[in-house]
Amino acid sequence: MALKPDTASAPSSRDEVGRSANRLIRQLGLVRMLATLGFLVFALAVARYSPTMPLLGDAENAMYDMRAANFAKKVDQDPRILMVVYTDDTLIDTGQRSPVDRTILANALTNIDRMGAKSIGIDILFDQPQDDDEALKTAFRSMQTPTHVAYASNETNTEAIQFRQQEFLEQFLKDITTAKTVPTSIRLLTDPDGVARRWPDQPKNLPPIMVRAMTPPNAAFADYRGAIRFRLPLSSDRPVINKLPIDLFADPESAEFVASEVKGKHVLIGGDFVDFDKFDTPLTRIGDVVTGDSQMIGLEVHAHMMSQLLDNDQPFSFPGWSLWVIALVVVLAGCATAISQARAWIMGLLLGSQILFFITVPFILQYQGFDTLDLPSFGWATGWLLAYTSVGAAARVVGSKQRAFAQNALGKYLPRSVAAEILKDPDKLALHGEKREIFCVFTDLEGFTKLTHAIEPEMVAFLLNNYLDKLADVVLQYGGTLDKFVGDAVVAFWGAPISFPDDGERAVRAAWAMYEAGEEFRRSAPEGVPPIGRTRVGVHFGEAIVGNFGGEGRIQYTAFGDSMNTAARLEAANKNLDTRVLVSREAAERSGLDWYRPMGRIVLRGRAKPVDIFEPAPDMPAGERTQIAQLVTAHEAGDSDAVVQLTSQLQEMGQEEAIANLFKRLGQTQKGESYVLG
Repeated sequence: MALKPDTASAPSSRDEVGRSANRLIRQLGLVRMLATLGFLVFALAVARYSPTMPLLGDAENAMYDMRAANFAKKVDQDPRILMVVYTDDTLIDTGQRSPVDRTILANALTNIDRMGAKSIGIDILFDQPQDDDEALKTAFRSMQTPTHVAYASNETNTEAIQFRQQEFLEQFLKDITTAKTVPTSIRLLTDPDGVARRWPDQPKNLPPIMVRAMTPPNAAFADYRGAIRFRLPLSSDRPVINKLPIDLFADPESAEFVASEVKGKHVLIGGDFVDFDKFDTPLTRIGDVVTGDSQMIGLEVHAHMMSQLLDNDQPFSFPGWSLWVIALVVVLAGCATAISQARAWIMGLLLGSQILFFITVPFILQYQGFDTLDLPSFGWATGWLLAYTSVGAAARVVGSKQRAFAQNALGKYLPRSVAAEILKDPDKLALHGEKREIFCVFTDLEGFTKLTHAIEPEMVAFLLNNYLDKLADVVLQYGGTLDKFVGDAVVAFWGAPISFPDDGERAVRAAWAMYEAGEEFRRSAPEGVPPIGRTRVGVHFGEAIVGNFGGEGRIQYTAFGDSMNTAARLEAANKNLDTRVLVSREAAERSGLDWYRPMGRIVLRGRAKPVDIFEPAPDMPAGERTQIAQLVTAHEAGDSDAVVQLTSQLQEMGQEEAIANLFKRLGQTQKGESYVLG
């Protein structure tokens, strides 16, 4: 029979995620959490919409212009398109600047019509009356070549044409419209920085855009709003689009010599003036890299658009959903980098690769023929930086809280100064053992086991926790390392993981303070609790193996060895010797304290080598401590007469249990031998 797992008792992954989220909110704080999320949302918006944002949009446009200018395709002169232009010389010769002389245009149209052009587009608005209008109208009405005459409305271009001008223009176009001569839109759009980069839209109240109207239908370009593919000439003496002055076509004699330039071509007619109808483009914004021109005439912008359409050069444009995906990946990358705890060289590689991505990928895509006009390349870097900064700041807050928690938790076992050092250099708590000379301290609460049978378990827990708190505070107060609690016993040591010159003094002072803390605990016991025994302490100095033991999953910083065992046996010897704190000679001599009274030489239980023991007696007059020392010295020398004499002199001290026990032991070992504990 199959057994079902006990899912009720095991925490689910959803519960764990919930607890982790709650812990994160507590550590970070709700306000900071919301602020961080807000920054991340903003970072995502920047990484997606930076081309349309103030300032960021200017940066994106500048980056695009750099890409477009450096990777613009270099081509030979386009044999399909011809620009016929009014020049400043034409204006001087005709004596007319605005409106331009229309007789020249009428004559040129008549001649071009006979030369076999595929189509004609006129980028000149006839919005004001002229004396030679009838001659021009006659020319338009007689055209056999498809001719497209410029139209603009006040609604879509308030700067170029006023309402009264529009009225005249509409009437003029109405008078010349035939099956071959039709209106066309010459509307070009610029970005907020005044640069022509993209194809204009097609408003419903305007006739078809001139380049679409003049060329065979192309469904791919019907609603195209992407980048204009500006081309560069192979050499400065052969421009991408050939351009000839209109004067050549107005004179029948000179027109014969340029007829071959017209046959089979799309002819665009407009103005090429120094200060009129000029546009900034990605090529000219930084100075045309071939021609050096600082601006491009509107007619040439139309010509580049027509060349692109005829080539069916519609670059791949990234759909909106893909830009969202990239923006999300960029923001997540910034978050992941901010919280990464990888090694320095890995972090350097990670940061370098991401920076390289932001710098190079847009240029690579442009070089490969993609439309990067709306690619938020600068926004990627900015969004990444915002995510990295906001999450990094949050991570530092959480890290600071966790560090404080870790230091506080570590501070329950180590002094705060030592805990801080270990947090700075965790290798000091590496998973290994090492031999160190340390001061070992063991304590025990007399009769506590018996006490636990006489009171309620709740009271036992209350008393034990209170007692252990007091002793642990003493250990940490004196800079010791709290090793462990064993029932009511406390194990601590000084000299590891970090040693200090005064470890011995602090260890012995802590041992005495722990005894006094035990006495205070006894006096403050709640009413109804049976009498509590004394706290006994043993202190020894010697070699021990200290370090982290237990494995990577569960470790304990501890010490073990003969010196730890000796300290434990010294603590236990207090019971037989009626003492409170016993310190070995090795520890006493290294403590730098002079408050000891010697308690003789004993052989600890289970040992063969005798140990000289001392008991701190800070309240005993120095003279009395000296007399006790003389008594013990006489005993060690085997001078029984001196022992008897000094014992008699110190009879009053014998009223104290520890001293009386000493007198008894010295009397039982008259030849100076060590007292062996049973």
